[in-house]
Amino acid sequence: MTWNEFLYFAIPAIICWLGAASLIYNKKTERISEILMIIGILIFGAFIIGLWIGQERPPLRTIGETRLWYSFFLALIGYLTFRHWKYKWLLSFSAIVACVFVCINIFKPEIHSTNLMPALQSYWFVPHVTVYILSYSMLGAATIAACIQLNKMKKHETDPKLFAFMDNIIYVGFGFLMLGLLMGAVWAKEAWGHYWSWDPKETWAFVTCAAYLIYIHMRLQNKAPRFTVWVLPIAFVLLMITWIGVNYLPAAQNSIHTYSN
Repeated sequence: MTWNEFLYFAIPAIICWLGAASLIYNKKTERISEILMIIGILIFGAFIIGLWIGQERPPLRTIGETRLWYSFFLALIGYLTFRHWKYKWLLSFSAIVACVFVCINIFKPEIHSTNLMPALQSYWFVPHVTVYILSYSMLGAATIAACIQLNKMKKHETDPKLFAFMDNIIYVGFGFLMLGLLMGAVWAKEAWGHYWSWDPKETWAFVTCAAYLIYIHMRLQNKAPRFTVWVLPIAFVLLMITWIGVNYLPAAQNSIHTYSN
Protein backbone atom coordinates (compact mmCIF):
# COMPACT_ATOMS: atom_id res chain seq x y z
CA MET A 1 0.00 0.00 0.00
CA THR A 2 1.14 3.57 -0.75
CA TRP A 3 -0.03 7.13 -0.10
CA ASN A 4 -2.11 6.87 -3.28
CA GLU A 5 -4.72 4.95 -1.27
CA PHE A 6 -4.73 7.39 1.66
CA LEU A 7 -8.00 9.14 0.77
CA TYR A 8 -9.88 5.83 0.68
CA PHE A 9 -9.05 5.38 4.37
CA ALA A 10 -8.83 9.00 5.54
CA ILE A 11 -12.29 10.13 4.43
CA PRO A 12 -14.17 7.17 6.01
CA ALA A 13 -12.17 7.64 9.22
CA ILE A 14 -13.02 11.36 9.32
CA ILE A 15 -16.72 10.61 8.74
CA CYS A 16 -16.69 8.04 11.55
CA TRP A 17 -14.86 10.30 14.01
CA LEU A 18 -16.98 13.39 13.30
CA GLY A 19 -20.08 11.24 13.59
CA ALA A 20 -18.84 9.91 16.93
CA ALA A 21 -18.10 13.44 18.17
CA SER A 22 -21.59 14.68 17.30
CA LEU A 23 -23.62 11.66 18.47
CA ILE A 24 -21.91 11.09 21.83
CA TYR A 25 -24.00 13.75 23.62
CA ASN A 26 -27.33 12.02 22.88
CA LYS A 27 -27.96 9.13 25.24
CA LYS A 28 -29.90 7.27 22.55
CA THR A 29 -26.99 7.41 20.10
CA GLU A 30 -24.11 7.07 22.56
CA ARG A 31 -23.55 3.42 21.66
CA ILE A 32 -23.54 4.27 17.94
CA SER A 33 -20.96 6.97 18.68
CA GLU A 34 -18.64 4.45 20.34
CA ILE A 35 -19.01 2.03 17.43
CA LEU A 36 -18.18 4.79 14.94
CA MET A 37 -15.12 5.77 16.98
CA ILE A 38 -13.86 2.17 16.97
CA ILE A 39 -14.51 1.75 13.25
CA GLY A 40 -12.58 4.97 12.51
CA ILE A 41 -9.64 3.76 14.60
CA LEU A 42 -9.63 0.38 12.84
CA ILE A 43 -9.83 1.98 9.38
CA PHE A 44 -6.98 4.35 10.10
CA GLY A 45 -4.93 1.64 11.79
CA ALA A 46 -5.41 -0.55 8.73
CA PHE A 47 -3.88 2.15 6.52
CA ILE A 48 -0.87 2.52 8.83
CA ILE A 49 -0.32 -1.25 8.80
CA GLY A 50 -0.76 -1.38 5.01
CA LEU A 51 1.70 1.49 4.53
CA TRP A 52 4.16 -0.22 6.87
CA ILE A 53 3.96 -3.45 4.82
CA GLY A 54 4.05 -1.62 1.48
CA GLN A 55 7.12 0.43 2.38
CA GLU A 56 8.78 -2.42 4.28
CA ARG A 57 9.62 -0.09 7.17
CA PRO A 58 7.77 1.63 10.02
CA PRO A 59 5.95 4.74 8.69
CA LEU A 60 7.86 7.15 10.92
CA ARG A 61 10.42 8.65 8.56
CA THR A 62 8.56 11.53 6.92
CA ILE A 63 6.53 14.41 8.33
CA GLY A 64 3.33 13.03 6.83
CA GLU A 65 3.95 9.64 8.38
CA THR A 66 4.41 11.06 11.88
CA ARG A 67 1.09 12.89 11.56
CA LEU A 68 -0.57 9.55 10.85
CA TRP A 69 0.47 8.46 14.33
CA TYR A 70 -0.76 11.72 15.91
CA SER A 71 -4.24 11.06 14.50
CA PHE A 72 -4.25 7.38 15.42
CA PHE A 73 -3.09 7.79 19.01
CA LEU A 74 -5.29 10.81 19.68
CA ALA A 75 -8.36 8.84 18.64
CA LEU A 76 -7.28 5.68 20.47
CA ILE A 77 -6.31 7.38 23.75
CA GLY A 78 -9.42 9.55 23.62
CA TYR A 79 -11.66 6.51 23.26
CA LEU A 80 -9.91 4.43 25.94
CA THR A 81 -9.98 7.25 28.48
CA PHE A 82 -13.65 7.89 27.65
CA ARG A 83 -14.43 4.24 28.31
CA HIS A 84 -12.82 4.52 31.73
CA TRP A 85 -13.92 7.99 32.85
CA LYS A 86 -17.10 8.46 30.77
CA TYR A 87 -16.32 12.10 29.90
CA LYS A 88 -18.11 12.68 26.61
CA TRP A 89 -16.22 15.90 25.85
CA LEU A 90 -12.98 13.91 25.90
CA LEU A 91 -14.11 11.62 23.10
CA SER A 92 -15.30 14.62 21.05
CA PHE A 93 -12.06 16.52 21.63
CA SER A 94 -9.81 13.63 20.64
CA ALA A 95 -11.92 12.78 17.58
CA ILE A 96 -11.95 16.35 16.25
CA VAL A 97 -8.23 16.96 16.80
CA ALA A 98 -7.44 13.61 15.16
CA CYS A 99 -9.47 14.77 12.15
CA VAL A 100 -7.45 17.99 12.01
CA PHE A 101 -4.19 16.04 11.63
CA VAL A 102 -5.78 13.82 8.97
CA CYS A 103 -6.89 16.92 7.06
CA ILE A 104 -3.35 18.34 7.18
CA ASN A 105 -2.14 15.19 5.45
CA ILE A 106 -4.95 15.48 2.88
CA PHE A 107 -4.39 19.15 2.01
CA LYS A 108 -0.58 19.07 2.24
CA PRO A 109 0.36 15.98 0.21
CA GLU A 110 3.87 17.37 -0.27
CA ILE A 111 4.74 16.34 3.31
CA HIS A 112 4.05 12.68 2.54
CA SER A 113 7.49 12.25 0.97
CA THR A 114 9.38 14.96 2.83
CA ASN A 115 12.10 12.91 4.49
CA LEU A 116 13.28 13.70 7.96
CA MET A 117 16.90 14.78 8.26
CA PRO A 118 19.52 11.97 8.60
CA ALA A 119 19.94 12.49 12.36
CA LEU A 120 16.27 11.55 12.81
CA GLN A 121 16.50 8.38 10.75
CA SER A 122 17.45 6.21 13.70
CA TYR A 123 15.93 3.15 15.35
CA TRP A 124 15.35 5.40 18.38
CA PHE A 125 12.90 7.47 16.37
CA VAL A 126 10.00 4.98 16.56
CA PRO A 127 9.86 4.55 20.38
CA HIS A 128 10.85 8.19 21.02
CA VAL A 129 8.09 9.67 18.87
CA THR A 130 5.50 7.09 19.95
CA VAL A 131 5.83 7.76 23.68
CA TYR A 132 5.85 11.51 23.09
CA ILE A 133 2.63 11.29 21.04
CA LEU A 134 1.01 9.29 23.82
CA SER A 135 2.23 11.85 26.36
CA TYR A 136 0.98 14.86 24.39
CA SER A 137 -2.42 13.21 23.89
CA MET A 138 -2.84 12.59 27.61
CA LEU A 139 -1.52 15.95 28.76
CA GLY A 140 -3.78 17.69 26.23
CA ALA A 141 -6.81 15.85 27.63
CA ALA A 142 -5.77 16.81 31.18
CA THR A 143 -5.56 20.45 30.09
CA ILE A 144 -9.14 20.40 28.80
CA ALA A 145 -10.22 18.84 32.10
CA ALA A 146 -8.38 21.59 33.98
CA CYS A 147 -10.23 24.29 32.00
CA ILE A 148 -13.55 22.66 32.89
CA GLN A 149 -12.53 22.46 36.54
CA LEU A 150 -11.53 26.13 36.55
CA ASN A 151 -14.95 27.04 35.15
CA LYS A 152 -16.58 25.08 37.96
CA MET A 153 -14.38 26.87 40.49
CA LYS A 154 -15.71 30.22 39.28
CA LYS A 155 -19.08 29.02 40.52
CA HIS A 156 -17.45 27.89 43.78
CA GLU A 157 -17.81 24.25 42.79
CA THR A 158 -15.32 21.42 42.32
CA ASP A 159 -15.64 17.99 40.80
CA PRO A 160 -13.66 15.38 42.80
CA LYS A 161 -14.06 12.89 39.96
CA LEU A 162 -12.54 15.40 37.54
CA PHE A 163 -9.61 15.94 39.92
CA ALA A 164 -9.06 12.17 40.04
CA PHE A 165 -9.12 12.00 36.24
CA MET A 166 -6.61 14.87 35.96
CA ASP A 167 -4.28 13.31 38.51
CA ASN A 168 -4.23 9.85 36.98
CA ILE A 169 -3.83 10.99 33.40
CA ILE A 170 -1.08 13.44 34.40
CA TYR A 171 0.83 10.69 36.21
CA VAL A 172 0.73 8.44 33.14
CA GLY A 173 1.30 11.28 30.67
CA PHE A 174 4.23 12.64 32.66
CA GLY A 175 5.70 9.13 32.84
CA PHE A 176 5.60 8.90 29.05
CA LEU A 177 7.04 12.42 28.80
CA MET A 178 10.02 11.50 30.96
CA LEU A 179 10.49 8.21 29.11
CA GLY A 180 10.62 10.12 25.83
CA LEU A 181 13.11 12.57 27.34
CA LEU A 182 15.40 9.76 28.48
CA MET A 183 15.21 8.04 25.09
CA GLY A 184 16.05 11.36 23.46
CA ALA A 185 19.11 11.74 25.68
CA VAL A 186 20.43 8.31 24.71
CA TRP A 187 19.69 9.07 21.05
CA ALA A 188 21.51 12.41 21.31
CA LYS A 189 24.55 10.63 22.72
CA GLU A 190 24.67 8.39 19.65
CA ALA A 191 23.94 11.20 17.15
CA TRP A 192 25.94 14.12 18.57
CA GLY A 193 28.19 12.63 21.26
CA HIS A 194 26.50 14.05 24.36
CA TYR A 195 23.35 13.34 26.36
CA TRP A 196 22.37 16.93 27.16
CA SER A 197 23.72 20.28 25.98
CA TRP A 198 21.15 22.86 27.21
CA ASP A 199 20.17 23.48 23.62
CA PRO A 200 17.03 25.77 23.43
CA LYS A 201 14.80 22.74 22.78
CA GLU A 202 16.29 20.86 25.71
CA THR A 203 15.99 23.90 27.98
CA TRP A 204 12.28 24.32 27.18
CA ALA A 205 11.77 20.57 27.67
CA PHE A 206 13.29 20.89 31.15
CA VAL A 207 11.03 23.86 31.98
CA THR A 208 7.98 21.91 30.77
CA CYS A 209 8.83 18.87 32.89
CA ALA A 210 9.36 21.14 35.90
CA ALA A 211 5.90 22.67 35.40
CA TYR A 212 4.21 19.27 35.48
CA LEU A 213 6.26 18.32 38.54
CA ILE A 214 4.94 21.45 40.26
CA TYR A 215 1.38 20.29 39.58
CA ILE A 216 2.11 16.81 40.94
CA HIS A 217 3.80 18.27 44.04
CA MET A 218 0.95 20.70 44.71
CA ARG A 219 -1.67 17.98 44.34
CA LEU A 220 0.18 15.73 46.77
CA GLN A 221 0.36 18.63 49.24
CA ASN A 222 -3.35 19.30 48.63
CA LYS A 223 -2.89 23.07 48.91
CA ALA A 224 -4.00 26.06 46.81
CA PRO A 225 -6.33 24.08 44.53
CA ARG A 226 -7.08 26.98 42.17
CA PHE A 227 -3.38 27.73 41.63
CA THR A 228 -2.70 24.02 41.18
CA VAL A 229 -5.31 23.67 38.44
CA TRP A 230 -3.98 26.78 36.68
CA VAL A 231 -0.59 25.08 36.44
CA LEU A 232 -1.92 22.62 33.83
CA PRO A 233 -2.91 25.14 31.11
CA ILE A 234 0.36 26.98 31.70
CA ALA A 235 2.34 23.73 31.49
CA PHE A 236 0.56 22.81 28.25
CA VAL A 237 1.49 26.18 26.72
CA LEU A 238 5.10 25.45 27.67
CA LEU A 239 4.72 22.02 26.07
CA MET A 240 3.51 23.59 22.82
CA ILE A 241 6.45 26.00 22.87
CA THR A 242 8.81 23.04 23.32
CA TRP A 243 7.17 21.07 20.53
CA ILE A 244 6.47 23.80 17.96
CA GLY A 245 7.13 27.32 19.21
CA VAL A 246 10.83 26.90 19.91
CA ASN A 247 11.43 26.54 16.15
CA TYR A 248 10.53 30.21 15.72
CA LEU A 249 12.71 31.59 18.50
CA PRO A 250 15.81 33.52 17.30
CA ALA A 251 18.00 31.62 19.75
CA ALA A 252 16.93 28.31 18.21
CA GLN A 253 17.78 29.02 14.59
CA ASN A 254 21.08 27.18 14.90
CA SER A 255 19.70 24.53 17.21
CA ILE A 256 20.44 20.88 16.43
CA HIS A 257 16.81 20.18 17.38
CA THR A 258 15.16 22.63 14.98
CA TYR A 259 13.94 20.94 11.82
CA SER A 260 12.03 22.21 8.85
CA ASN A 261 8.32 21.30 8.75
